[in-house]
Amino acid sequence: MRNIWKWGIGVAVVILGIIQLIRPAHSNLPITAGETIHARLPVDSVVDAALIRSCNDCHSNLTVWPWYTNVAPASWLIVSDVRRGRGELNFSEWGTYTLNKQQKLLKETCAEVSERKMPAAAYTLLHPSAKFTDADIAAVCAWTRSVAQSLTRAPVGGQ
Repeated sequence: MRNIWKWGIGVAVVILGIIQLIRPAHSNLPITAGETIHARLPVDSVVDAALIRSCNDCHSNLTVWPWYTNVAPASWLIVSDVRRGRGELNFSEWGTYTLNKQQKLLKETCAEVSERKMPAAAYTLLHPSAKFTDADIAAVCAWTRSVAQSLTRAPVGGQ
């Protein structure tokens, strides 16, 4: 029985070693200053702090890649989550979205944080300070409603 355990642990170590060779690329794409959400919208300082703390790692090109993002299989999951997050909403590429898409994303942002779907539970497990407080949620939703309303009054021919 003891030999089976030793053999099993040995196989597991070899497999873990081999999978380290499968390394997904994780990087931050270049940022065009005029395309960021900060360049396009007035962002309240409380909201800005909440977005940086809770959203930037998955929803911007400013992802901080801690050491464990280099260890498989965690690296595979994290890189996949960041790609998916950036695909849904990227604050660094805000200016590339149409006006309708911006309004939709603002509405969805409020809904996601209000329902505590974002930030994702897996993320807050490793980053407990990323959890939105009730005050953060209120500030983000007030800001998204205000900004979305101002976008509806944007001149035709703008974005």
